[in-house]
Amino acid sequence: MEIKLLRRLLRNPKLLNKKISFYEKKKIIENVPFDLEEIKGHIQKSDHNIKFVTDNLNLGYYDWCITGCYYAIYQISLALIRAKKVYSKNHDATLCLLARDYYKEGITQQDIELINIFFLDYQDLLIYVNTKEKREEASYSSRYDFDKKHVEELRLKTISFINKAKDILNNILSPKSK
Repeated sequence: MEIKLLRRLLRNPKLLNKKISFYEKKKIIENVPFDLEEIKGHIQKSDHNIKFVTDNLNLGYYDWCITGCYYAIYQISLALIRAKKVYSKNHDATLCLLARDYYKEGITQQDIELINIFFLDYQDLLIYVNTKEKREEASYSSRYDFDKKHVEELRLKTISFINKAKDILNNILSPKSK
């Protein structure tokens, strides 16, 4: 999603709801029953992905670290929206749901923009990788800066977002899991 559009949606709840309605009509966003095990599964996948990032950072696989950060954020985002009994088949739709359900309720504009950046970066990375047909070349592209310092910053931002999301989920789920 373009950052200008994302910021407009954050400022304009009517426009945001219209966008969500569009996704609902296209069946990209669907209501689902509450499923605690599904939510826990997304949290576990998020944790697994951030561990993958930490392990691979030490091995120097920085492109895979960025991919792992993306998946860690995406999985915890899916846990957040599942806690609201909705599911999304689209990254932009997921961003819209996070904005509607959590913006100013624990998730900041910077958090939502971070998620958006990972979606864009990962999609761009996949396009590049698929086009070149050699995953290892993604690390050496002049278009991407995969140095350890940059990846470590992304890892720390990812961990911060995951922890924030877990706190939100704990507040939502604590009465339901008793």
